[in-house]
Amino acid sequence: MKKIIPWLWLVVCLLPLNTYALDIMLPQVYTENIDVSGWLVSEKLDGIRGYWDGKRLLSKNGNPLHPPAVFCHNFPPFALEGELWGGRGNFEKTAGVVKQQQPHDGWLELKFAIFDVPQKTGGFAQRLEKAKDWFAEHPSSFAFVIPQKTLQDTRQLQIELQQVEKLGGEGLIVRKSDTIYNRGRSDEILKVKSFFDMEAVVIGHIEGKGKNRGRLGSLLVELPDQTRFKIGTGFSDGERDKPPPIGSIVTFKYYGFLKSGLPKFPSFLRVRLDKSL
Repeated sequence: MKKIIPWLWLVVCLLPLNTYALDIMLPQVYTENIDVSGWLVSEKLDGIRGYWDGKRLLSKNGNPLHPPAVFCHNFPPFALEGELWGGRGNFEKTAGVVKQQQPHDGWLELKFAIFDVPQKTGGFAQRLEKAKDWFAEHPSSFAFVIPQKTLQDTRQLQIELQQVEKLGGEGLIVRKSDTIYNRGRSDEILKVKSFFDMEAVVIGHIEGKGKNRGRLGSLLVELPDQTRFKIGTGFSDGERDKPPPIGSIVTFKYYGFLKSGLPKFPSFLRVRLDKSL
């Protein structure tokens, strides 16, 4: 087996030079004991996080992105946060567009889905109004403010989650409408899914049996705490024929942990193509 690259060294190697992460607000994970009555809910769009600083579009790591000028036409002179989104189920395609180092027409298939105005004072709903007012006067073909609904209770939250997942969506984001913008993880903004997800480094390929003989059966992966386990489900035929390379970072879903500490029912989701953006 190839020499295993330590986790922290791998992450450093994957980051481009002169990278600095933006100091942005991030969600915690929802748990059933949290009362979200009266909170705002929206679909959690599965795309690439983007930050418009009033002049240029940046990744979450602070790296300049390269959309064509027409994509950012009519964007405001103030900061926006959002998701660069190519539609449900199109994360890999979106990441492939965004990571290109020069403008190209692939961007014209994406939208900048806005979920915050970070430098505006006031609560979350009040901040969003600034973006809505701007785009009402300066329409854009490539930007929209993500719609929000007010939750009545936990039952409505579960109904909304089921509807989004039935449509192929990833999950929900819930926020308090009066939440002030606080950088870092906040317990006033939560992501809601019917499963958990996590990232791991690929350290080995295990050949399959039966119909998978001669191609990938499962990935051997390692977590940051050096826990190792196999992921054997969730792969397309194409991914089994050409599996994620050794050293790549993959996202997998799981349903809690076993007593042994291993993730329960891990299933492959995707290679994290956006890690170095």
